Amino acid sequence: MEGVLVMIIAQLATSFVAAAGFGVLFNSPKKSLIQAGLIGMLGWILYYMLVDGGMDAVPATVLASMLVAVLSQICARYFRTPIIVFIVSGIIPLVPGGIAYDAMRNFVQNDYFTAVELSAKVMLLSGGIAIGLMFSEVANQIIRKQLKKRMES
Repeated sequence: MEGVLVMIIAQLATSFVAAAGFGVLFNSPKKSLIQAGLIGMLGWILYYMLVDGGMDAVPATVLASMLVAVLSQICARYFRTPIIVFIVSGIIPLVPGGIAYDAMRNFVQNDYFTAVELSAKVMLLSGGIAIGLMFSEVANQIIRKQLKKRMES
């Protein structure tokens, strides 16, 4: 039990640092770095818990990126900051960079079967990120239109 708790704390800390660090790298406003780090951390821990619980990585990525998008929309409105500040930093922990690196390394080493397998996984995970962000935005638009209709009537 103690080992699991240490692993979760390590995942929380490193994902927060990764998201906030990319906020610094992208010159995000200093006042938004904590929020961006928290969004990235929450998105990653959802992904981590889902995969650890037995879910496939692609649907876990879709759900985690949806969470990142929803939290980014909330923070953008509350802190009156462009949503891109939170989405870019928050989605960084979900980007399959390590798998992409392994795919390219296998291409260079002429292990084409493994390289193609990893490349396909990278494409699926990247598509999952895009689908999650898009679905969250579409849902947000639908909800806002429904609320606007109810307010008018």
